[in-house]
Amino acid sequence: MSTTSGEAPASHLAAATPVTRQAALASAAARLRAAGLAPDAARLEAEVLLRHAAGLSREELFLRPEDPIDEAAARAYAALVAQRAAGHPTAYLVGHREFFGIEFSVDPRVLIPRPETERLVEVVCEALRNRPAPAAADVGTGSGAIAVTLARQLPALRVIATDTSAGALQVAQQNAARAGVAGRISWAEGSGTAPLEGRVPPGGLDAVASNPPYIPTAEIAALPLEIRAHEPAAALDGGPDGLAVHREIVAGAARFLRAGGVLALEVAAPGAQAGAVCALIRATGRYEAPSIVADYAGAERVVLAVRGRDDADPRR
Repeated sequence: MSTTSGEAPASHLAAATPVTRQAALASAAARLRAAGLAPDAARLEAEVLLRHAAGLSREELFLRPEDPIDEAAARAYAALVAQRAAGHPTAYLVGHREFFGIEFSVDPRVLIPRPETERLVEVVCEALRNRPAPAAADVGTGSGAIAVTLARQLPALRVIATDTSAGALQVAQQNAARAGVAGRISWAEGSGTAPLEGRVPPGGLDAVASNPPYIPTAEIAALPLEIRAHEPAAALDGGPDGLAVHREIVAGAARFLRAGGVLALEVAAPGAQAGAVCALIRATGRYEAPSIVADYAGAERVVLAVRGRDDADPRR
């Protein structure tokens, strides 16, 4: 893979003695640009990888850019940059990703948390903030980003987090322990709302939240290499129209939500998924009119619905 004139490829970093932090960063960013990353992303990811390889804070890296990095760090950095250029996600290479100001451990057992999902967390927090002792479910927890963040933001909240993957649940439990909220989160393996049976009484939840897989099966092959080849397929593939898991959750959530409880589902944006999920919710007859919440880029990101009262509900 070629680099621009005058810049050594990242694979040569280990051979140069000494290599300054600034020179290593510039060479790696050029390598990542040549691999197809946008300039801003290449620079940022080169920085993240260098800090990881050399054990540096962001402040250390930028306050002393002319300091050399030692040979071991240079070799480690070259290997990381080569893997990133080959399509491996940076978050998996360094083993963590920040979400809502919390550092989450991630590996190929879990989807990498995205900033867009923070909007889902904000919506649920707003709905539950004034409830005295709320309970919520995070369906398809993955790394635990939603469950752990909700528990951190709402000190009285108790959460049950589910996933179809035992490996994902292991990662999530580690993240909960690191964040200091493990005592308020329980875990269950299974699909959709099925794991809630026997663990949550009917009407026992104030919220059901989920970022389900929502990529239509036929579109998986067109995803960037770093996603389609490395992130778990089960966390991406939403079936023929991307809504298979949404249907499962919509069908089962009302049983576990008390009147006034909220169902919050992330959807693909842009596209027609938000409207389609609203239609699924309206068809149950169990909710008030659903609404669509945009993310900060203006894209339809979250569908929110409030559980209505059933005619036979004694609490009516």
